[in-house]
Amino acid sequence: MSDHAAVAAAIADAHRREWTRVLAATVRVAGDLDLAEECVQEAYAAALRGWPRDGVPSSPAAWLTTTARRRAVDALRRAGTLRSKLPLLVEPEESVTDARDDGADAVPDDRLRLIFTCCHPALAQEAQVALTLRLVCGVPTPDVAKAFLVPETTMAARVTRAKKKITGARIPYRVPRPAELPDRLRAVLAVVHLLFTTGHTAPSGPDLVRADLVDRALHLARMLHELMPDEPEARGLLALLLVTDARRATRLDDTGRLRRLPEQDRSRWDRAAMAEAHDLIVAGLRGGRAGRYVLQAAIASLYAQAPSFDRTDWPQLVTLYDRLLEVWPSPVVALNRTVPLAMAAGLQAALAEVERLESDPVLAGYHYLPAVKADLLRRTGQLALARQAYAGALALAANETERAFLSEQLAELDPAGRPGLV
Repeated sequence: MSDHAAVAAAIADAHRREWTRVLAATVRVAGDLDLAEECVQEAYAAALRGWPRDGVPSSPAAWLTTTARRRAVDALRRAGTLRSKLPLLVEPEESVTDARDDGADAVPDDRLRLIFTCCHPALAQEAQVALTLRLVCGVPTPDVAKAFLVPETTMAARVTRAKKKITGARIPYRVPRPAELPDRLRAVLAVVHLLFTTGHTAPSGPDLVRADLVDRALHLARMLHELMPDEPEARGLLALLLVTDARRATRLDDTGRLRRLPEQDRSRWDRAAMAEAHDLIVAGLRGGRAGRYVLQAAIASLYAQAPSFDRTDWPQLVTLYDRLLEVWPSPVVALNRTVPLAMAAGLQAALAEVERLESDPVLAGYHYLPAVKADLLRRTGQLALARQAYAGALALAANETERAFLSEQLAELDPAGRPGLV
């Protein structure tokens, strides 16, 4: 690799791994998210200019953080607002120091602190989550849009409106006090969950998994549980991420082909992570009425704990999905429920439910809907309709690993009507 290529790779790696950390450190100086973001972008631009000449520093994150924070201080000084504007943006003047100290003690991790800070209750929750994913977690706008099942233009407008509201209403970007954390928890949980989901199955690109996002989400979930150990949903989220990620090593074969759950080698699953998740789930279920993350974790754990795919407790899964729909009436949950429903109540019952969900506009661009339908149609012998459904799923999918899998399924259903091996 040439020196120029090595520098470019180092900067790309620092952007992927350290953006959130650098932004979190910079916003504490800038007191304003827009200014902090601009300064961090300038720091990366300075790295593009300086590292080819001076070499990659021993600690790229420290170099970028120092550069970004200096630019923030310079920008505030040039505007003549270091003493007047910064206290107003961060905290009412009489309590700036105390509030910062309290917040830092309440949320010890810089990145988690920034997520709590950005999930401001003055914004609608969807705007909180979208803005935080985009600016703090570095998830591209198209991928944020896919996470919310909305068009990219809609998501871009939503993020822009949220930023304008912050500026127009002079919403302070300060570290929340301990008493304020519970009011922001729901949005913070959603941010961490969607960050993990985006990494677990990347919405686009060549790789099925973005390990950097998965690992970051797991770290944040664990910190959140440590911060609020008695909060059932924080416990449930960590359990959900642990048990879901336990299968990471078996989701692809040696050639990079996607493996479905029945094909995965259960002996290679991370049993320690599954055991930790199980203990968290049991504690969560004992705590009273279970929330969405505890129930999702229980569902994932029931799949994982089965000795084989065929010996999964399908009726119990349907029951858990029914409980989940009561607390989180999401069409995606209803679609996921059709998988155990097909095993517990029959293929036709599941197919009827999928066809009912086709009228839901939220799922109009969701490629898993036609993919699930295609599988059910294939299993009921309706091969021509199955081919149409697979083609529809392929047209909507943007992840190359998933596209290859769908293409393979489509090719196995040849025009003569002979199903391939599955």
